[in-house]
Amino acid sequence: MYQNEEKTPATPPAAPSQPDAPVTPQPKLKLKSTLEHVKHVGTHNIPDMPGNIHYLTIIGHIEGHMVAPPQNKSTKYEHIIPQLIAVEENPRIEGLLTILNTVGGDVEAGLAIAEMIASLSKPTVSLVLGGGHSIGVPLATASNYSFIAPTATMTIHPIRMNGLVIGVPQTFKYFQKMQDRIIQFVTRTSKMSRDVLIRLMNETDEIANDIGTILIGKEAVALGLIDEVGGIKEAMKKLEQLIEANRSKKLELEGGSVNLQ
Repeated sequence: MYQNEEKTPATPPAAPSQPDAPVTPQPKLKLKSTLEHVKHVGTHNIPDMPGNIHYLTIIGHIEGHMVAPPQNKSTKYEHIIPQLIAVEENPRIEGLLTILNTVGGDVEAGLAIAEMIASLSKPTVSLVLGGGHSIGVPLATASNYSFIAPTATMTIHPIRMNGLVIGVPQTFKYFQKMQDRIIQFVTRTSKMSRDVLIRLMNETDEIANDIGTILIGKEAVALGLIDEVGGIKEAMKKLEQLIEANRSKKLELEGGSVNLQ
């Protein structure tokens, strides 16, 4: 009994057989991070961003319940919605800048994102670069203030449906209901009237093989769809102004005071 206990100890050998692992040198971690930046964004370094502003990019095709083809660049609503919830819940985030360059896509997914942006309690600014077409229109107007680049375009047209379409009156009634959802949202979040929006949507002499209207830069502003022509500089300045105004409002509600410079 005694000899067996000597040969099979209760606890295995400890640390002497396993030397301490060497500390990984910091330069290797930095090199790995640099390579990851080059791989994903094409640059060796990414500039630091202000911690109180969240930047949301909506590009390519707005993907709905069906996955877009692999060759298409797309924005997935299941990626965007959690970000918007985090913006609302995070006390360090004071504003949202949405940058748009989209061809449109799924109506329900686009409206879901737009409604979430419109219902945020924090200041929001949108900037249309390149294009904000189709369902990208309500995504642009959802913010508190919207900008469009001088050369950016926005296409307003009736909704479409892919796949099987049953040729009965109920189908066209459903189309009209879907269209009204978009019209109501855009007129609620912009200065464009319902009559003007419907007229632009049903134009037949703007696009050769389609119905609708293409608005470029200042045309979208003149018709009340977008608030102002500008770029990233103007959008950032406006968002900072809205953030400062929101801070002042909070201090007033709390019974404090603030001196604006």
